[in-house]
Amino acid sequence: MHFVYLAIAIVAEVVGTTALKASAGFTQLFPTVLVFVGYSLAFFFMSLVLRTLPLGVTYAIWAGLGIVLVTLVGAVLYRQTPDLPALIGMALIIAGIAIMNLFSRQMTV
Repeated sequence: MHFVYLAIAIVAEVVGTTALKASAGFTQLFPTVLVFVGYSLAFFFMSLVLRTLPLGVTYAIWAGLGIVLVTLVGAVLYRQTPDLPALIGMALIIAGIAIMNLFSRQMTV
């Protein structure tokens, strides 16, 4: 169940971060509410994950996948297309998360 909670935390963080840009410095009500709801849900569900997974592993997955998803959302919604170095960096992040999931003994909790 901890991976379901982690997925919810990641999606909530992506929603909050995406809304952060749309909030225009917290001057737009609906995006501002989405920021607070998104981050609140993200941290709540991440706290549930931390009951079973180690902090470092949880944060690495949460932050890494969040970076990749926020970049994809930014490309679609804000036309902020990542360049080649950004794409390579994200590929390395995904590779790092895959290595952790496949080979780390901390993931077998």
